[in-house]
Amino acid sequence: MQDELKALHFQSALQIARQIADGRITSREVTQCFLDRIHRANALNAFTVVLDEQALAQADAADRALRSGQAASPLHGVPIVIKDSIEIAGTAVAAGSLSRMAVVSTGTSAVARRLQAAGMVILGKTHMTEFAFGLSGQNPTCGTPWNPWDAFRHRAPGGSSSGAGVAVAAGLAPIALGGDTGGSVRAPATLNHLVGFKPSTGIISRAEVVPLAPSLDVLGPICRTVADAHALTTVLAGPDDADPVTLETPADVFARLKGRLASPEREIFVLDTEAFPASLASSAMRAWKGALARLREAGWALTPWTPCAALDIGKLSDDNSLIIGYEGYSLHGQLAQDPLQPIWEVVRHRILAGAKIPREAYDRAIERRTEAAAAFTRAMGATGTLLMPATSHGALPLDPADAGHAGIGKFCRAGNFLGTPAIALPADFDDAGMPVGVQLLAPPMADKALLDQAGAIAPVLLVTDRNPDLKRWAL
Repeated sequence: MQDELKALHFQSALQIARQIADGRITSREVTQCFLDRIHRANALNAFTVVLDEQALAQADAADRALRSGQAASPLHGVPIVIKDSIEIAGTAVAAGSLSRMAVVSTGTSAVARRLQAAGMVILGKTHMTEFAFGLSGQNPTCGTPWNPWDAFRHRAPGGSSSGAGVAVAAGLAPIALGGDTGGSVRAPATLNHLVGFKPSTGIISRAEVVPLAPSLDVLGPICRTVADAHALTTVLAGPDDADPVTLETPADVFARLKGRLASPEREIFVLDTEAFPASLASSAMRAWKGALARLREAGWALTPWTPCAALDIGKLSDDNSLIIGYEGYSLHGQLAQDPLQPIWEVVRHRILAGAKIPREAYDRAIERRTEAAAAFTRAMGATGTLLMPATSHGALPLDPADAGHAGIGKFCRAGNFLGTPAIALPADFDDAGMPVGVQLLAPPMADKALLDQAGAIAPVLLVTDRNPDLKRWAL
């Protein structure tokens, strides 16, 4: 039993679920194992709160249900961590900001309730970029989580779901739930050699989650495998009266998600290098070319794709930034205008910049969003997929101006603007030994088709399935 528990921390959520279902281990044993690791890893600064007693009580309830033959989901009994912006009654919901440290949730979010109903165990809440306004994951006011892939130099963990990515990468949790407004699930997944899935807008309820830009905000899993991402999405997907956007999602989209991952057509569109919105670092380009070569060798048909002017990736990303700026200011501008509020100046300036965006420019961007989504569907077909880099480089050392990781947004924000499902997949490592990944996009509401395709190509993309060296943290 002890050997089984020691090996848990780098297993997938579904692997752990099967052992619980088979009676080889209990949810309580698994939960205690991860809680022990969390408390030994304070230096990684992944967590804002650890819910020890609550988690163990949930694990005991999961074990009782299993003994009665009442497993609630394929992830029954599996521990999970959630981003700090996701509300749980009675816990602080700072959204990464010292200005909100005294805010305590009075209600529990729809997603947290669905996790509990699925028999999952919430270990705690994880650090994030302040107000989710940044993709490097830096947060000098509350503390930036440490990317475990470099034990000696503090590098970007990826954000805004920074603590979630670090927790999974370091084996502090088998799976996490983050948020993605401009790449905030895919960035930490990419920089930590993980899978990060951003569903289509309207798949998962965002009720009682601190917003950044409601038009764009999406919740999604950070995990080790595409199968885990599919399983958690299935648990969480569905209409919710408290989030009207989910009521607009066709019922057949939810129904398809419940099906098993299937073998897709072995055809993928590939973003032409000339259409990249930013230049790749040399080692990132090597990783990109290597990924394409492995796919070709495995028999995949790769069709180069050059977007029309309306689908220019850089312009779509800029429009996404405009919407974030305008909506972010409308939500958090009053707080940022108060010089006495303890907000990181970099984030304060990002919020206040939204005040300069005219309403007319915002309205035009919203109109272009609808038009671009339709154009993307026409270009890809109903279930076609587009492969492109997820970032222009691996994790870089932290920089005070938080300007060094702009390339992540250049590649990731287009998916949010289009409202598409998008998934980050691990591929290789750069010259500094930092993970570099790619991402796959599909038309809006083609989430199941995207997951099918991602599940098929993920093993081909992966050069080596290794884990970070955690000796520094005695893990």
